[in-house]
Amino acid sequence: MDILYQDNSILVCIKPAGVLSTDEPGGVPELVRQALGDPKACVRTVHRLDRVVSGLMVLARTPAAASKLSAQIREHDFGKTYLAVVHGEPDALQGTYRDLLRRDPNERKTYVTDKMAKGVQEAVLDYDVLGTRTELSLVRIYLQTGRTHQIRCQFSARGLPLWGDKKYSTLPDDGPIALWSHCLHFAHPDTGEVLYFEQQPPDISPWSLFAD
Repeated sequence: MDILYQDNSILVCIKPAGVLSTDEPGGVPELVRQALGDPKACVRTVHRLDRVVSGLMVLARTPAAASKLSAQIREHDFGKTYLAVVHGEPDALQGTYRDLLRRDPNERKTYVTDKMAKGVQEAVLDYDVLGTRTELSLVRIYLQTGRTHQIRCQFSARGLPLWGDKKYSTLPDDGPIALWSHCLHFAHPDTGEVLYFEQQPPDISPWSLFAD
């Protein structure tokens, strides 16, 4: 587990793909405790990444910090930016996707729907295209809402499935999903200082296509 920053209240790490964000056997909090060498350390999840997704995560090291960070997320004061490689090219170089999403608990998938109903939630994201290569596009995504599988569902619904997404794409990509938690910014729960963290994705395919 790569830890980029830590103090008495928060810890920022890089979540590997295939690891759960929540506090259960093999999850990020347990791996952080192992890295700290303290199996009883207070490490609390305040935001989640899908199991298949990797990149930056911040965790709280005290109950008070967890409460304050969670409040920032609820009040949309906690910024999250993602990078993704998608098949195809969006119609515009930048834009906003606004959809109604319905979660199917049996299939464990999220779908775009055209009617508001029980369990349906609005999902909004902004994006800009950073580059295109061989029918692939690198996009930067700013989440306004944080729905389950939101990025994966909204892009797939527009014929732009994420590279390596086994759930929302039928294309035979060989590798993990190209969705990376790229930037986080939030106020430190103790000092109020605005902190900004940024981490680039690994230099492997398909990210390496856009390295220059």
